[in-house]
Amino acid sequence: MELFNGRPQSEDGRLEREIRTYDFLDKLGIEYKRTDHEPANTMEACNEIDAVLGVLICKNLFLCNRQKTKFYLLMMPGDKKFKTKELSSQINSARLSFADAEDMLKYLDIEPGAVSIMGLMNDNEHEVNLLVDEDVLKGEYLGCHPCVCTSSLKMKTKDVFEIFLPAVGHEPEVVHLVGED
Repeated sequence: MELFNGRPQSEDGRLEREIRTYDFLDKLGIEYKRTDHEPANTMEACNEIDAVLGVLICKNLFLCNRQKTKFYLLMMPGDKKFKTKELSSQINSARLSFADAEDMLKYLDIEPGAVSIMGLMNDNEHEVNLLVDEDVLKGEYLGCHPCVCTSSLKMKTKDVFEIFLPAVGHEPEVVHLVGED
């Protein structure tokens, strides 16, 4: 794996949703570094990507309530454990579960394995609520996918929260997750 500045030189073999992500970031003037890789199906693969980027990639979970009337994108440090009970009480939503792949595609134009805050650029109706663990905000940089699972980005956390999110009209709700057994 190699670290590159910005978008790929060629769009060959890249999905339209990935190119749209680079176009949007470039339009906003957000600088980013990128690495291309195979889909990361193991923690070892994730750790390898983290090492190349020099940042801990966020764990991004796409959740919904039991009635499937509320959808949430949760960003948390990749090394924290997720406990639904801990989050449910903070957002007053009982029975949180993982949302279906169809809903992920419908609202974020993302498929399983590529869930990312970048998908919020596709949520024009603001159907998805962004939840961010407070520890994500402490890092100077954050890592995420550009709406595909075969590339990863490194950006300044400040740029994501002060430029990207206002541009897509999403306001994060900060949560506190302990994530311990």
